Amino acid sequence: MTVSTLADVRAAVLADVTGMEKLMAPFVATGDLLPRSNYDLCRHIKEYVVAEGADGEIVGTASLKVYSTQLAEIAGLAVRDDQQGRGVGRALVESVVDDARALGLREVFGLTRKPMFFLRLGFRATEKEQFPLKVWADCARCPRQDACDEVAVALTL
Repeated sequence: MTVSTLADVRAAVLADVTGMEKLMAPFVATGDLLPRSNYDLCRHIKEYVVAEGADGEIVGTASLKVYSTQLAEIAGLAVRDDQQGRGVGRALVESVVDDARALGLREVFGLTRKPMFFLRLGFRATEKEQFPLKVWADCARCPRQDACDEVAVALTL
């Protein structure tokens, strides 16, 4: 998928991991993303898509974390500051939603501090408690678990 002429979205490969770490670092620092180790990125590389800029640098990333035969999470969504507002995030989300549909999933969700972005893409606001596997898997290790300011969003496929 091409976003005007700014970035191409494609499946991530292991050679992208360093660029993904560099892209994600500021979002991890602000708490917008959970930290992902090099090991985790390598181990789960097939879950990720990346947006590659004209200069060959990674300008965006997203992943599809499958929880069951019906449900997956859109996670690790990050777009470099200078590329925001240009359709890169939308292209990344559309790519992982297409992957979810191809897998036969019925719903995707995300936890975000920017719910309006997802609402504009057709997601609906919902409650985190609808996703106990997510809460068990990730929220328990999040430094903000007792003061979470993320909003759950979901899209029925």
